[in-house]
Amino acid sequence: MKGILATTKVACLVNPKAANSKWLRRARLHTLLLKILSCQVHDDFGEPRTTTEKAREACQDCRVVVAMGGDGTVADVILGIMESGHAGQTSFGVIPFGSGNAFRKSFGIPKNPKRAVKLLDGGNTRKIDLMETCGRFATFASIGATALITGEKLKNKIHGLWGHLIAGVKIFSASREVKTIMLEEGSDRQGPFLKKTIKSPFLDCIITKTNYFGYGWLTAPYARVDDGYLDINLFEMKPLVYLLLFPLIYSGIYQRLSGGHYKARRAVISGKGIPIQINGEFIGNRDQIEFRVVPRAINMIVPDTKQAVKYFTSPN
Repeated sequence: MKGILATTKVACLVNPKAANSKWLRRARLHTLLLKILSCQVHDDFGEPRTTTEKAREACQDCRVVVAMGGDGTVADVILGIMESGHAGQTSFGVIPFGSGNAFRKSFGIPKNPKRAVKLLDGGNTRKIDLMETCGRFATFASIGATALITGEKLKNKIHGLWGHLIAGVKIFSASREVKTIMLEEGSDRQGPFLKKTIKSPFLDCIITKTNYFGYGWLTAPYARVDDGYLDINLFEMKPLVYLLLFPLIYSGIYQRLSGGHYKARRAVISGKGIPIQINGEFIGNRDQIEFRVVPRAINMIVPDTKQAVKYFTSPN
């Protein structure tokens, strides 16, 4: 080991159910974790709250906590670190081992878990922002069509990408009633503002601190993981137009060209029965939801590469 991992105890929290329980068939990967990271491996759980509790406990004894799983596992471990009261003293690492793994792309972490382990060992610690909503900490959320699709997908037995594609038909059921968006301390293409109120019949709204969503979808090309602002993108169009434009939306080209992009430190969205998903979890329909940024909330271990700092405000 080298760097921060050489001087402290490391706990690796593995979701054994991730990637169709692939962990149970990867004995060599278990050996690699022990050899390179010399970590305590915890893989006797799988439910979200249990993962959070295990992360919180690990922070009492270890100063590096690693999440090994998909985006859900990453979110659960982050929540545990924040709840522990030791976020300022704990460093957080990620080894991708799920189906979507969108979080890792904002930090140049390779999808291959063996490569990720090796880069983690030589990584650097950088502070990143989180956002707080509904009593939890998050890195991305959506309000509207994609949340509705997520809720439908979670009802079905088909998981992964195919599950999302099959559930995609729900986009035609998404409401386009006017919602009210109240933003504080932010900016848009017209410049900075203290407060701004927007009336919008958006089909979908993505609020995030990281850049990617789902299966490599570049939802927020202008997001910066440490700039102290939420990144808000509105998709104000009909469902059919959304589907026709989706290749441009998926690659982030549409977001760069459209005017529906905002930054703010706080956002409140109001409407009637709006579907909401947070960190890939559908939390139901609400008439109002609030988001606020938590600047430099957690210490993230990122690879020592140029790609890893692409979405930071500065390379140092």
